[in-house]
Amino acid sequence: MAKITIDGKECHFEGKKMIIQVANENGVEIPQYCYHPGMSIVASCRICLAEVASPNPRNDNKLELIPKLVPTCQTPAADGMVVTTNSPKSIANQKAVMEYLLINHPLDCPVCDQAGECKLQDFSFEYGRSESRFLEDKIKQPKKDIGEHVYLYSDRCIMCSRCVRFTKEVTGTKEIGIFGRGSAEQIDIFPGKPLNNELSGNVVDICPVGALLDKDFLFTQRVWFLTKTPSIDGITASGDNIFIEHNEDRIYRIKPRTNLEVNKWWTSDEIRYGWKFVHSEDRLQKPMRQQLGTPVEADWDRAYAEVVDNFRKVVSEKGAGSLAVLVSPMLTCEEAWLLGKFVKAIDSQATLAVGPVPIQGEDKTFPGGYTIYAEKCPNSRGVRKALESLVSDPAQVLNYDDFLAKLSDKATTVGAVLVTGNFPSKWTTKELTTALSRKFVALIDTLPNDLTAKADVLMPGKTWAEKGGTFQNVQGRFQVFDPALKRVVELARSEGQIATDLLAAIGEGARGAYDDHAVRQQMGDILGGAVELPACGRHAEADMQYVEL
Repeated sequence: MAKITIDGKECHFEGKKMIIQVANENGVEIPQYCYHPGMSIVASCRICLAEVASPNPRNDNKLELIPKLVPTCQTPAADGMVVTTNSPKSIANQKAVMEYLLINHPLDCPVCDQAGECKLQDFSFEYGRSESRFLEDKIKQPKKDIGEHVYLYSDRCIMCSRCVRFTKEVTGTKEIGIFGRGSAEQIDIFPGKPLNNELSGNVVDICPVGALLDKDFLFTQRVWFLTKTPSIDGITASGDNIFIEHNEDRIYRIKPRTNLEVNKWWTSDEIRYGWKFVHSEDRLQKPMRQQLGTPVEADWDRAYAEVVDNFRKVVSEKGAGSLAVLVSPMLTCEEAWLLGKFVKAIDSQATLAVGPVPIQGEDKTFPGGYTIYAEKCPNSRGVRKALESLVSDPAQVLNYDDFLAKLSDKATTVGAVLVTGNFPSKWTTKELTTALSRKFVALIDTLPNDLTAKADVLMPGKTWAEKGGTFQNVQGRFQVFDPALKRVVELARSEGQIATDLLAAIGEGARGAYDDHAVRQQMGDILGGAVELPACGRHAEADMQYVEL
């Protein structure tokens, strides 16, 4: 394996890589602005310049110092190289670059959303001068609304061109360009072409300073108050790796988490901004039951008793095959398995079915390789696989249309149904409500719909951000995630907890807290080996230090 030495540390690498890539992979910091692993290399910011000594094959491979500083982002690493970023020459360049970048940069740190995660702040402290020598008036640039989700603060821009390359190489939409020259040079959108592509929010993530800001997050929270929890996209079938950034049980933003095999460095706007239903004012708050045709409040024990008693009553009256469960593709594999297990424990011939799978448009792949999938649910494949493990023939697990057909058949023996929803928007149809009429319906859901007022027992569930489990994405990849939020709705319970309690109520397990990790162990090889969270850990707290005044 080839190796180079960077600031005295030996760094091993394979294949053809630039010096800065080797440094990043080996945990050696080289300051960088314009470089991004997902885009072309332009070497324009110049802060990564370093002294490099390279073996000369014409001189018995003796180390020879290249007479000028070279950009480490654009210089291929060669076995035996010695790179120095802390030499007097390199340090002088770093200080000069920082000084030039800060000449016209406004002192906006106290009011800038990027404060606390700004590379200009960090590198100014680490590589810049302690004070400015610039005494003239700074050039002022305007603030611009450049798209549905993004503001551009032009006077903060350092012209790294990341956003320009992103819209050209990753999305292929080319909305952003560089206009003007010298001190008048600035980033802007082309006339009549706003930044409204489906991946537009990513330009905020890749901007190393506070020039491109998210309208949705603007002035809402200081980043050092946020906790970052690694999670998985709970809205579409893509399985994007994301960070849920939250504080005091409230989500403030979602950002992509790098996974080169799934979503690379990006995520779509529908995932980035699709979490609002988690904090909807319409969230179902309490268990309900029907009393003389009117929904009334019930505690959880009463709700469980109603479900168990009526399910058993239907089976005793109609015989085997009179129960059914419709498991939403929004649920985790563990929850689907427990709910199917509960219904099967009462009725061994119960009907198992996967809920409706929303499809919107067609799959769309961008030039950079990122794909937006038409399937708008995170786990239709995982739910099916979990339910199929409970029957002898996979064909016994029905899809949604076949389930409706069976319930609508006049000869059906199904008399009681456990239904789960948890979709981010209205999902019920007239066909479903008609098929469920004159049957005992126990519903677990998060938002009001046509069924919530008619269900015999209504149990408020939790969204994906409030629980842990496993999703299987469209590529068939199993990915594990943990809960980010603890308590959004006081009395809501996850479908996994509800299933655990219902199993305990019929003597099929002990009453206790739902543990998705323990359930995965019980499931054995059903999931085929779930992918654990990456080395970034379960939670990432801000490193801001607080002092008591």
